[in-house]
Amino acid sequence: MKTGEDIARRFTEVSREILESSRNELYFYMRYLGLALSGLDFVITTDLPGIGTDGASLVVNPKILADLYQKDRRLVTRIYLHEVYHCLFRHIFRKMPRQQDYWMLACDMAVEFLIDSGDGRAVRMPRSRYRMHVRSFYEKQVKVLNAESIYRALCRVNPDENEIARLRREFCVDDHSLWPSRQPDRNPELPPSAAKLKDKWDDISRKTQTEMESFSKDTSRGAQDLLEQTKVENRERYDYQSFLRKFAVLREEMHVDDDSFDYVLYTYGLNFYGNMPLIEPLEMREVKKIEEFVIVVDVSMSVSGPLVHTFLEQTYNVLSESESFLKKVNIRILQCDEEVRSDVRIHSKKELEQYMEHFELTGGGGTDFRPAFAYVDRLIREKEFVNLKGLLYFTDGYGIYPRKKPSYDTAFIFCEEDYEDRNVPPWAIRLILPRQDLEPDNEMREDFRFVWDDGDG
Repeated sequence: MKTGEDIARRFTEVSREILESSRNELYFYMRYLGLALSGLDFVITTDLPGIGTDGASLVVNPKILADLYQKDRRLVTRIYLHEVYHCLFRHIFRKMPRQQDYWMLACDMAVEFLIDSGDGRAVRMPRSRYRMHVRSFYEKQVKVLNAESIYRALCRVNPDENEIARLRREFCVDDHSLWPSRQPDRNPELPPSAAKLKDKWDDISRKTQTEMESFSKDTSRGAQDLLEQTKVENRERYDYQSFLRKFAVLREEMHVDDDSFDYVLYTYGLNFYGNMPLIEPLEMREVKKIEEFVIVVDVSMSVSGPLVHTFLEQTYNVLSESESFLKKVNIRILQCDEEVRSDVRIHSKKELEQYMEHFELTGGGGTDFRPAFAYVDRLIREKEFVNLKGLLYFTDGYGIYPRKKPSYDTAFIFCEEDYEDRNVPPWAIRLILPRQDLEPDNEMREDFRFVWDDGDG
């Protein structure tokens, strides 16, 4: 007669066999996901009321798994892939925004939409009319159906309780209670164990992207959708202040240089001669601070005024910090569509504050980047700049680019949601700033960070 322990052991064995079979079937149709599919161990337990992951394991309630398998084995392969995508896109490690329920729903919707467009019989199932309607609706709201974009759309649409409940019944298939970002009493930063797991999935995601790119010509539409979302998630974020330091120059400032001060000699002089030190602290030191650069704002009809305002406010916040700003600077802020509409000189922090207080957009025509560069080149010839370090061009990317590389560094800063590469010249830096980072009072923004896209430049 079998004991309860024997039955539990058999349940565990059968559950593992089901999961291994599902993994093998997914691998057969989606070989480029090999690393990701094998990135989770199996934990069979009745402690969890459903199926979920903590980034290290796929945690499964055997009763729930058996019910799904008995109903349709594709439900098991889908939920397996669902958990892998949560890890591959690092949903489980993201800092929770203010509306946590919307965020977790958005993660599930993004993953399910991606699975619906997936490859092979392992995951293909009939879609309900409601699911197709929801997808069509949100495709009109955003250009990329990733979690962040869907979350912002949910916040804008603000569905009523009945609609939210229906969306959850349709898209929420797993348990999120194990997500490291949801663990109680944790610090704002991930604990070391979770941070290590995130590094692991960062590496898996980058290698998966490389694998898909290597065979991109042979991949299906579903794999192309996965590749695009993987690219979005893998773009590295850089602190904006660090980026602005690229435009800094070495200058001497009146300041006590503690690093050059020899306390041994100083103390020896005081002890040996009474009250006469042998060395005085240096009053000059070299520091890297912003001295000269140009900000060009695209004021064509295609660029939103509020986004421009917020971009300049964030730039102002960085420049206003004392450690970034020389007492005397030479910054020019241009507004340009198909011609230069405005040129404002900034020589001090006070002038920058006044400019921000009275800032107004002008223009509204088409986009041509060449007039701004020609204008800056003329300023250089007229000795308006002595050591121009670079130019930032805030734009949507649609316009005519100059062919010739200027004598200063140039960065085109895009605010877009489609994440498509623009025809930026190879000599220019491309910075892609997701729209949510510029939307006022956006709770998804942890800090102001750029997505660095090296491209060919």
